Amino acid sequence: MANAIYDILKSMIDPAGILFILLCISLIFGLKAAKKKTELLFLFLIIVLFYGFSIQPVASFFSSKLENKYMNIKELETDKTLDVIVVLGGGTYTVRGGTQIFPSDDTSARLAQAIRMYQKYNAKFLVCSGKGDQKISEAELMADMAEDFGVPRARIRPEAKSENTYQHAVEFDKMFLDKNIHVGLVTSAYHMKRSETEFRKYFKNIHPLPSGYLTRLPTRTAVIRYLPQSHWLFSNAMIFKEHLGRLWYWMKDL
Repeated sequence: MANAIYDILKSMIDPAGILFILLCISLIFGLKAAKKKTELLFLFLIIVLFYGFSIQPVASFFSSKLENKYMNIKELETDKTLDVIVVLGGGTYTVRGGTQIFPSDDTSARLAQAIRMYQKYNAKFLVCSGKGDQKISEAELMADMAEDFGVPRARIRPEAKSENTYQHAVEFDKMFLDKNIHVGLVTSAYHMKRSETEFRKYFKNIHPLPSGYLTRLPTRTAVIRYLPQSHWLFSNAMIFKEHLGRLWYWMKDL
């Protein structure tokens, strides 16, 4: 019981929770002051949308639409090998006042999965793909990290020209003449549908190896699922951006 109360209190001080409470208070005072209740309809709709997009059930529903295909994906048998593992960069950043470049959470999760798959399937090469917007490219940063974690430098191929999913596939296509090679594609689960579509335009044997799922199982305290939290707002933002990207690529291919 004590743990449940503590979890609820932590959720209530989340910025999304605080903002939701303030919006509700504004609506209550508005109901008392407004001459016409219809004047508050817009505020009410904002509160409903804000609440919906900041709770776990809604976020998990939307993310599952992108990730369902990859949730129970079967990995290859351990005696199988892959020719190449390619990992797509997910962003880098620097701390204000500092010079060191760090991988984003997406990049870290993707790289960890890529290294694990490289070792598991005895791949010939690990391709790290992405230009990024820092002095050191995403590709070079991931390559350095992969080497630190035991991947021989001679097996690592950085690809530091691509700036988006479409270019990841185009630049990867230039690196390998044999289009029948078996490629393990590593990116975040919500981003896999679009990535797989682009890579399959050039290579027949693409094996999706997703990481970094947005979909979550229900939390241990049921009430928290329905308390507004900024984490779920961020999750929905990533989902909507991905849907926009898929729409843009669909229009481009028309």
